[in-house]
Amino acid sequence: MDVVHKIGRRKKAIARVYLTPGKGAFTINQRDIAVYFPTATLQYKVKQPFTLTDTVDTYDVNVNVYGGGITGQAEAVRLAISRALCEIDTENRGALKPEGLLTRDPRMVERKKFGQKKARKKFQFSKR
Repeated sequence: MDVVHKIGRRKKAIARVYLTPGKGAFTINQRDIAVYFPTATLQYKVKQPFTLTDTVDTYDVNVNVYGGGITGQAEAVRLAISRALCEIDTENRGALKPEGLLTRDPRMVERKKFGQKKARKKFQFSKR
């Protein structure tokens, strides 16, 4: 098996993931996962596809991610890793699909409308 390349998106974040057989090294934008995603919750989100498919420490992961916030980036990386694991072995799909890791979350920020303060909030109404 050679390098598997997949893309994941969430809100404005775009993650390009490169999976190679290895010992479980995580590199995100030339930094370690503990440096790039400092909280345990974000690290759990990124590593979730590996724990569900029992492939922890079997692949080296190299990620280029940009745009959006830190949570959106973590979820974009998670989607890309899930897609890559499904391409490597189609049996992984059975473990990832029920958890919702193969579904692209379509929710985006609603645009601001003219004549309003924000997307839904209005300017204060004055009767007199």
